[in-house]
Amino acid sequence: MTQLLEHIKEAVLQISKELKFPDTSYLSGQNKTGDTQLKLDVKSDQIITEILSKCPSLKALISEEKEEALELNANAKFIVAYDPLDGSSLVDVNFAVGSIFAIYEQKASAKALKAAVYSIYGPRLELVICEDLPRLYRLNSQNEFEFIKELRLENKGKLNSTGGTQKNWSKEHKAFIQSLFDEGYRLRYSGAMVSDLHQILCKGGGLFSYPATSDAPRGKLRAFFEVFPFAYIFEKAGGKSSNGENLSLLELEFDEIHATTPCFFGSNYEISKLLKADQ
Repeated sequence: MTQLLEHIKEAVLQISKELKFPDTSYLSGQNKTGDTQLKLDVKSDQIITEILSKCPSLKALISEEKEEALELNANAKFIVAYDPLDGSSLVDVNFAVGSIFAIYEQKASAKALKAAVYSIYGPRLELVICEDLPRLYRLNSQNEFEFIKELRLENKGKLNSTGGTQKNWSKEHKAFIQSLFDEGYRLRYSGAMVSDLHQILCKGGGLFSYPATSDAPRGKLRAFFEVFPFAYIFEKAGGKSSNGENLSLLELEFDEIHATTPCFFGSNYEISKLLKADQ
């Protein structure tokens, strides 16, 4: 695991350099889930593939930008599923974006998830590594990731970060989100999952939601690359996750590597309130 994490750090540093002077133009093609690809998406994917492929403990790579899994070493231990550049469409307006990594043992399954990592490329380069607890690291002037603190969620937060086009929300979801605003929650939503979830984690609580909608009844966010790693992190931080009906997103099983699901991440209070609202 230590060796693999060092390769991830190396990839994150290289992507950070690319973001200093990025090419924000689009390619003509789309990825597996129908998103138009930026050249920066593909470049970030290439960086991660090149660097992580050198790690002898890596069995396979699964990427949002790849049609199929890339098999590397059949006798190795870990599989890494990743979103090379979450929120990439916001680079041209200079918003913070990030990379997400899920580390599975032997099989891509939520039950086999052993660690989750994400980076955030903002005014500072930060990295969160979660095995037993989510730990925040920050790049220092010596070009090293320095440990800052453990991230823990309070029982109740103040932030409400909710995605999906509102006209496509169900009436139940609209009522639930409005009830949080009626309690005094503040809207915080950038459109970059990494940034929004990072803010909730650093501020100690709140809710991030991307529900089932009329145009995406199975949700939009990808289970293996985005949902499972953040469910793992939030639950290890003392919070909860749900698809709106179950008690944990980590209960879900999918065969399709590009499968999507509705998802909610938050403090205990918000997820408990969500599940009561859906009864």
